[in-house]
Amino acid sequence: MGSGILIRGMVQAYRQALQNASKTGVAKETLQNAVRKTMTEQEARQILGVNEQSSWEEIAKKYNTLFERNATSGSFYLQSKVHRAKECLETIHQKDQPGGPVG
Repeated sequence: MGSGILIRGMVQAYRQALQNASKTGVAKETLQNAVRKTMTEQEARQILGVNEQSSWEEIAKKYNTLFERNATSGSFYLQSKVHRAKECLETIHQKDQPGGPVG
């Protein structure tokens, strides 16, 4: 019985903390910071299994393979990581190449 009261008290405290955070904007700020977190080029290359010398065509091929594999029998989380990796490298290739990536 005592543990039930303790658990209910913890749940109520958690709910109150969430309400307070939303009123002060802390929850929104935390969410915005999480969204802003960017992937590094090194991490993107590791996810897609490519290196600095890889052509855009090779990067796109690896992306397509990994994205489709995770779409059918993988996880949405991994699929999202693969997509973010491609976006990261696409940005880098656009800066390095006058015409940017194709495809």
